[in-house]
Amino acid sequence: NALATVDRIHALLPELTRWIPAGVKVSILSDRTTTIRASVQHMQETLAISIILVMVVVFVFLRRVTATIAAGITVPLALLGTCAMMWVANFSIDNISLMALLVSVGFVVDDAIVMIENIDKQIKAGVTPVRAALIGARQIGFTVVSISVSLIAAFIPLLLMGGVIGRLFREFSVTLAATIAISAVVSLSVTPMICAHFTGRSARKPPSRFDRLVEGLLSALTDAYGKSLKVVLNWHGLTLVVMILTIVATVALFVKSPKGLIPQDDTGLIIAMTEGATDISFAQMEKLQRRVNDIVLTDPAVEAIGAIVGGGGRPGSSALNQGRLYIHLKPSGERKLPTIRVIDRLRQKLAHVAGISTFMFPAADIRFGARQSKAQYQFSLWDSNIDELVHYVPQIVDRLRKIPGLVDVTTDREANGLQANVVVDRLAAASYGVTMQSIDSALNNAFSQRQISVIYTPRNQYRVVLGIDPARQKDPSDIEAIHVPGKGGTQVPLSAISHVEKSFAPLVTNHQGQFPAVTISYDLTAGTMVAKANQAILEAVEEMHLPGSLHFDFAGDARAFMASARAQIVLIIAALFAVYIVLGVLYESLAHPLTIISTLPSAGLGALLALRLTHTDLSLIAFIGIVLLIGIVKKNGIMLVDF
Repeated sequence: NALATVDRIHALLPELTRWIPAGVKVSILSDRTTTIRASVQHMQETLAISIILVMVVVFVFLRRVTATIAAGITVPLALLGTCAMMWVANFSIDNISLMALLVSVGFVVDDAIVMIENIDKQIKAGVTPVRAALIGARQIGFTVVSISVSLIAAFIPLLLMGGVIGRLFREFSVTLAATIAISAVVSLSVTPMICAHFTGRSARKPPSRFDRLVEGLLSALTDAYGKSLKVVLNWHGLTLVVMILTIVATVALFVKSPKGLIPQDDTGLIIAMTEGATDISFAQMEKLQRRVNDIVLTDPAVEAIGAIVGGGGRPGSSALNQGRLYIHLKPSGERKLPTIRVIDRLRQKLAHVAGISTFMFPAADIRFGARQSKAQYQFSLWDSNIDELVHYVPQIVDRLRKIPGLVDVTTDREANGLQANVVVDRLAAASYGVTMQSIDSALNNAFSQRQISVIYTPRNQYRVVLGIDPARQKDPSDIEAIHVPGKGGTQVPLSAISHVEKSFAPLVTNHQGQFPAVTISYDLTAGTMVAKANQAILEAVEEMHLPGSLHFDFAGDARAFMASARAQIVLIIAALFAVYIVLGVLYESLAHPLTIISTLPSAGLGALLALRLTHTDLSLIAFIGIVLLIGIVKKNGIMLVDF
């Protein structure tokens, strides 16, 4: 349990701070745990509110306490059964599973309402409650099974997805499918039992003013529907034309809708990467990063900051010209700005700091790309010929920086690092009796910060690192002052047997597979869609007519987005095919499934129009909504066809 573990760590903080020297400021950056805790709490509150709203709506339409309880009892039973399934499947209570439970609340009461209405119809006809429950359950049982099985079938393609996206969909789909299956069982068993034993005969109180108001509104709505239905049936040719145009409009709007990966969440944490000149010293890099820290802390939205100098916080990186910042923002209610706007403001302030560049992006709860970089999105290039790769990378970077909407365009190639080559005169070294091994050991002892011992005390242990005076490490000429052992125990200066040549060398050489590679990282301005930016990048690179041996592709989050965008159409088609197969088996017909599925284009058009009107991109979360829409619309079609 992540939150429980963090709580235990916080409980240990008073004990841990006792060992920290006086004058050292300690700041606990607990933004992720705070965000997770607040998110789960908010989702739980939303779940409770949705249950209350659903029960209120059910009561408004049924207007009987017993019938409302009969419909509402399916909610806790279905949720309890789903929690048991989640425990067996080793799922945790997180945003994905809670979202599935939240969405399922609307599904679980539908079957019960249909069952109650059908039983109530039998009771009004004069049948006893027990007999009415048996007849009603028998009549509506196939409909409930059809609705539940076909709805679960819509999630089968999502269960077969791979990668991180498939992992997200799998937990959501399994949780929702379990809730639907359990609710169907409850609707076929518990709901008829309650109606049979707790619903009286048709002797009821006279309708109240509220009853007359609701019935009047429903009657007016039903009459309007009936009149419009007659028009549609009389003009069936025009109706088919409208349906075809609706399908065309839905497909066109789906293609043109801006695609996204995951909606940008506001975690209150900004990750920043700093970069100095390739020949910068550690002391100068530390000085520049402190200037960046001071500027960031002056922003009214910033609460605390953590910094690393050297390596950029990346595992295995030894570049001293890089650093990493963790900028913890104040709660959203205090700063009154989203994280992306705070980044834009900080980017303007830090642009004037000479000697160091700062790249910032908001931390996300879900990152699909394993590689770390100076921005959120990556574009990789690799080539078997490293000279060709090095030649074209600067040109590509300059071209991408001209694309509107792209910011913080940079690469992970540090090309012009200073290198000192010690060229040994082997004849002179042999005349002094100096071996190459002794030269290597002397340079290693002087400059590599080699650990040679550990001093143990009753409370602590101290590692002993060998090195020369830092004042003698500032210039390559200091290398020649190093002495190495010669024959007879004499100490021979390196200047007598070697000379130092200065040259340039890359600080880091990355690979993709077995080929040398360079990753271009970039971020997007507020309001820029990922799909539009990636398309612009591909067009810009293709216009440069690069050699065929130079390969390129998106990486990290950008690659995950491209994969999800390609998979969306396939998943929708697969979901429709799975639903059609299941309905065809249940109805033993080829026409009825088409009749039921034919209602989907108009619903899809409405969903896409809603996304465009609200300026929302078609992200994975919105795509989940479209898959759910297939189940909702199909449920209405099944009931119409059955009756």
